[in-house]
Parts: sequence; C-alpha cells; structure tokens
Amino acid sequence: MSLIHVLDDNTINKIAAGEVVERPASVIKELIENAMDAGANRIEVEIMAGGTSFMRVTDNGKGMSMEDAKLAILRHATSKIREVGDLNTIGTLGFRGEALPTIASVSRFTMLTRQKGDDLGTRVDISGGKTPDIIETGCGLGTTIKVEDLFFNTPARKKFLKTNHTEGSKINDFIVKLALSRPDIEFHFINNNKVSIVTPGNDNLFDTIQAIYGANVADSLLALSLESEEVKISGYITKPSLLKSSRGWQTYIVNGRIIQNRAIAKAIDNAYKSLIPKSGFPLAVLKIEVPQRTIDVNVHPQKSEMKFEDEGLIFKAVYKAVLDAIRPASDRGLGEVAAVVEKPRPNYTMEPMHFVPATEPVRQVSADRSHDSAPRTIYEAVHRPASQPSIGFADAQAELRQARQTHYPAPEPQERVAEGAKDFGAADQSTLTSQIDKSNLTSQADWSDSGQGGAAAPQSDCEAQALLDAEGTIIPIGQVDLTYIIAQDAKGLYLIDQHAAHERILFDKLSAMADGIPSQQLLVHQLLTFDRKEAALVEENKELFAKLGFHMEPAGDLDYRLMEVPADVPVSEAEDIIREILTGLNEMHETTAKEIRQHCLATTACRAAIKAGEELNLRQMQILLEELSHTPFPYTCPHGRPTILKFSSEDLAKMFKRTGFGF
Repeated sequence: MSLIHVLDDNTINKIAAGEVVERPASVIKELIENAMDAGANRIEVEIMAGGTSFMRVTDNGKGMSMEDAKLAILRHATSKIREVGDLNTIGTLGFRGEALPTIASVSRFTMLTRQKGDDLGTRVDISGGKTPDIIETGCGLGTTIKVEDLFFNTPARKKFLKTNHTEGSKINDFIVKLALSRPDIEFHFINNNKVSIVTPGNDNLFDTIQAIYGANVADSLLALSLESEEVKISGYITKPSLLKSSRGWQTYIVNGRIIQNRAIAKAIDNAYKSLIPKSGFPLAVLKIEVPQRTIDVNVHPQKSEMKFEDEGLIFKAVYKAVLDAIRPASDRGLGEVAAVVEKPRPNYTMEPMHFVPATEPVRQVSADRSHDSAPRTIYEAVHRPASQPSIGFADAQAELRQARQTHYPAPEPQERVAEGAKDFGAADQSTLTSQIDKSNLTSQADWSDSGQGGAAAPQSDCEAQALLDAEGTIIPIGQVDLTYIIAQDAKGLYLIDQHAAHERILFDKLSAMADGIPSQQLLVHQLLTFDRKEAALVEENKELFAKLGFHMEPAGDLDYRLMEVPADVPVSEAEDIIREILTGLNEMHETTAKEIRQHCLATTACRAAIKAGEELNLRQMQILLEELSHTPFPYTCPHGRPTILKFSSEDLAKMFKRTGFGF
C-alpha cells in the first residue's frame, strides 16, 4: 500500500485557509478586494465581536449569475487570469481563486448575488466546507457575503485570535488602507452597531484622508508629486511637526495594491532625517504607478509584498518626492509651515480684581517705581499718582503706544547693528553679536525701508492691519517667558520657539556648506585635555572636525591645541561643543560618515543658537522669522521639536467658546 496519497478538497481548503485566512481582518480584506474588482463604488462592512461571530460585506458591483456563483466557490476558480502569461499583467487585486472556498471551509458562509438584467439572484450557503446549498432568491444588485462563527470547526486556530477589540482594530486598519487606495469608492464601516468610518467616495484623496483622520491631520498635509518615464508618485505626507507612534500610519499603494516595502519606508526616513525625533513617524499616503511588467505581485499568499525590477529607482523617486514636498516653496510663508495645535485645552484661573472708585484718590505708586517712568499699561497711564495731572483714556493710549515704541527703538543703520546686542539683556555683547550677526539675523535691511527687502515697522494699529492684509506676513508682537515669540498675521496667532527656530536656521546653513564650514582664528589658542578614549576619537575624526570648522593639533599625549572655531560658534562655547560631540560619537554604533556629520552639525547648531531666556527686540524677532521662512526645512529643529505653532481664528474661537453665538 502506497504511503503517499492525494488530500481531499476539504482538507486542502483548510490548509490553504491557514495562509489566506489568518484572522477576521484577512477575511474582510479578501472580500473587499473582490468587491473592488467587481466595479463597486459603494462598499459597506459590518462586524460584531471583532469579526469572530459576524462579518458582512455588501457591495453594488456587477454581481454574478448562478453559473458563476457555483464556480466561484470552487478552489482556483477565477475570472481574473486564464493562463500563466497573465501573471505578468495582473490588473486586479485578487487572482488566485482561493479566497471564497477557504473562507467557506472555516466558517458558516452565506453569499447573495445578482447581476444586472436578472430577475432573481443566487443564494449560496456553506457550513464548514460541506456540500453547498445553492438556490434562487430575491436580492439587490451586487453581492452580499456573510461570514459567521469564524474558525468554529478549527478550535486550534481560533484560540490564537486576540481580543475582540484587537481584532476589530485590525479590521479598521485594513479598511482605512483600502479606502485610501480607492478614494472613488464610498466606504461604510459599522463596528458593533456603531459607525466607525464613512468616506465621501468623490475620488478626492484629500477629502478621504480628512474623513478618516480628521481636520487636524488634513491641515498638516503636504502634497506629493513626481512624474518620470518609469515612475509616477502622488499622495500626501504630514509636516514633520505631526508624528505618529508607528509606521502603521503609512500607506503605500503601488498600481492600486496596498503593499509593505522596506525601500519605500527607508526613503521616507532618510528624507525626514534631522526633522523628526527617532521615536516618531510621519503619516503618509503614497500612490505609486509603475509599468506592470516591472513588478511581481505573485510572491505572497496575501499579496502584501511586491518585487520591483529596479528597487533602487523606487527608493530614489520616493526620496525626491518626499524631499520636494517638505521643502517649502519660495512662495510658501511661515503660516503654511506652522504646526497645528492639536486639541488646545484652555486653562482658566481666577485672579483677584481690585476696583478703585472714581471718587477716591489713587494710592501712591510704590517707592521702587519712579513717577517719571513710562506707563506699562493703559490702566497705569490713566490712574497716575495725584501729584500728576490725570489724563483721558485716548491720551493714555497714545502715551502708552509712544512708550512701547521707546522700549523697542528704531533700529540703527546696518554698520552699527552690533551695538544692538545690548538689547538682548545682560549676556556678553561679543557672544550675542556672534550668535545673531553671524547667522544673518542682523544682516537684513532696515525695517524702516520696506523697499530694501525688510518689513516696514507699522506705526499704528491701522497700519499694522493694512500690512497684514496686504502682504500676509507674520509680524512679531512680543515674547513670553523670554523664550517664545508671539506673532500674528491676518489668519491667526503664532508661537515660535526662538531657540528651536534659530537652531534650525543654523543647522540648515551649516549643512549647505559641503566643502567645509568657515572658521575664525583664535588670537589665544585654547589647550584642551582629553582622556584616552576621547583623544582616540579626536584623532580618528580629525578631518571631520576640520570640515566642521574646529582646527586642532596635538600638543602632548592627551592634549590638543584648539586654533580655529566655526564662525557661527561663540568662542566661549567651543570647548563644550567639542566635548558634547565626542560624547555623542562615543554613544553611536555602526554609523555612517553622513550620520556622524549630521549629529555634529546638530550639536553645533544647538549650542550656538539663541538660548531660552534671552531678550530680543522686535527687529531681531522679525529677522529671525524672515530667516526661518527662507530656510530649507523650517518645520522642526534638528532634534524634532516644532519651531512654530499656529492658533487659527477658529481655534481661538473654540477656546473662548465663541462658536455658535454669531459674533
């Protein structure tokens, strides 16, 4: 008796189900893809208990005749291909002919289908792969498939399923990706009698993303576009300021098929280097079109992987498309770059209010405040001490405006700009001049001459509003905690982290200097002493330090003489920067020369940038904003922190609960 024998169809189907039907989400994926191949423009999915007890997929596609319905439940029966040569030009999502018979073999399966022109439809009932029951019945156009009690006859596989919540989340993720791949189809997803997803089906990818992820994500989208002879890329990616916790928020669609691909993921990561922290990923929806002959989709039972004829070409195309999207165009202002504040939460505090009756004399100002000092508020200007004549509200407002202009004096001509460093506070004047002047923050044209490229300083509220409306520029208002710049334009309010913004400006400027960063010679050389490990790193990366602008030569066994430092780096910060770079190099493992250089540039830019707690005058704030708007990647600092946040007029209205009142 022969030991080898052919398995029966029921056993074959159950084995195949292990590859095709891994969990309820696999069933939903296969059924929706069949509906999409059938030409449906509306697909409704309903599940209960994470899909383990009930799943139903309804579409308005072309449906099937009774003859086709009988064949569809047979193994390897398909309308998608006819011969082996068709595998090279597959244009449908499904083509193996395994989905329906394998699903029916591990569940209680019911299919209703009717094609246009038929008076009656067809009903197919299969329980655990047994003989199907096929009858005529009344039903709507298209196909409805109901799957109940998944894995009821294979308890070994059922026990490996996760919780109902987890399985439902997997189904939700699959539907999201399928909806993004076909924005022309209207999707409805109902989970435990609650509507979870509804897409418009208007063939607009932006509207589909907004319907799925919400308005905040839509406001942070950047469009992708690239077209060549071999590759066409479109889609959207979020600003570096909006990150997600995993790569599951990224969707890659190649010729209409959702895939996973390391080359595409790596290209996005490389384009976003120095823009995001290591713990985050941007949300991305990439639609890639390539000639069908250059790909092979027949490499995985779930068709989730794909082989490219030239994977390097795909990597370069995705990298360029993403880089072009995140690099602001010349006409894109900071308002478009600013990160949207996600769900701002107002914080209300109760402060005591002190009222002074008009008939009572106002108390004398405390001794530490001079009577002759300029008023800081309108209230203070109106309620002068009795020794001074009282003034009206309008006069007080005019006096206050004049006092503010005195507090922020008109800038000096460009050749005397170094003297303005004293406005930064008690910090060392030469250091601040190096930090600001060297980074071009004081090399802009005078504010008072808008014709020279600078923004004219508004002399009144009316002029400021006219400037906002006419030019759409962002105008600084002041500082908060000597750390954040407050600015406005006609569309909203902005908060800028002065350190992160200056750090980004310096980093992009240093990165653009491929041949080496300009350095300044020290009149008095500094002697630096390292331990043996640090000295070895200095010697190993001597050329790198030289290109960064740090020129050192040995002055003993463990001593080095520092002769030159980068032009943008304060001399007092040089040693700390070098030691911080060495600490970073010591902690890095298996790095490339490019990664080492990027780390060193980020460290240098961070230490040389304006610090939190340094006071800026209005002109310096404006120049910082202008420089930020012209830097290649203004979204975040090199460590991934956002540089600018935006509160739109709608956000402010919500925070002040002004919505719904009509004013």
